[in-house]
Amino acid sequence: MAEVPIAKSDLNQLIMNYLIIEGYKDAAEKFSEESGLNTNVDLGSIEERMQIRFAVQNGDIKAAIERVNDLNPDLLDTDPRLYFHLQQQHLIELIRQGKAEEALEFAQDELAPHGEEHPELLRELEKTMALLAFDATSSSPLADLLDFAHRQKTANELNAALLAAHSQPKEPKLPALLQLLAWTQEQLDEKANYPRINNIVDAVLEEPKSASSDAAATAGSSASRA
Repeated sequence: MAEVPIAKSDLNQLIMNYLIIEGYKDAAEKFSEESGLNTNVDLGSIEERMQIRFAVQNGDIKAAIERVNDLNPDLLDTDPRLYFHLQQQHLIELIRQGKAEEALEFAQDELAPHGEEHPELLRELEKTMALLAFDATSSSPLADLLDFAHRQKTANELNAALLAAHSQPKEPKLPALLQLLAWTQEQLDEKANYPRINNIVDAVLEEPKSASSDAAATAGSSASRA
């Protein structure tokens, strides 16, 4: 198993795929130079995509929408669910800032029409508006909407849409492969001894302990207790 050949070009493609999708522009450029790998991607577009992601992560949804329209004017027109989620995030930011009146007006003018056109989105709007029922939004059972994780979720959805619009994968392959490795080893642990990767960082195959060494270790432990 330790001698299964893996082409270096495949590993390079895997690394480049991760760097591009996660937005590490400088690292992707450097890796392209060192490996001689042709990315077939405009690396300049990575920076534009990351600026959009950072704007959402910082709660500046209007700036993010403006950048998206500059980069891909048709994207939000053709993806109403994505546009709704961006507008919903802007509503959340208004509520976070205590701008209740402005939040109500924005929801009525911008989000309610989307709810009428797409009834499945109406429940999400109602959930967001329920934040206004609490004087201290942190005590609301819906306070998770105010977590950074919700901004990150919206940013990831937008990032995936931008990638798909440029015919790129929405998710990097590397994390999925690592998850598959962990799951496969868990399954094998119940059935056999095999060379195992115990440290993902080092990625070194470690030979399994033999049954005799395990028995010796057990016997030694028993003798010491006696």
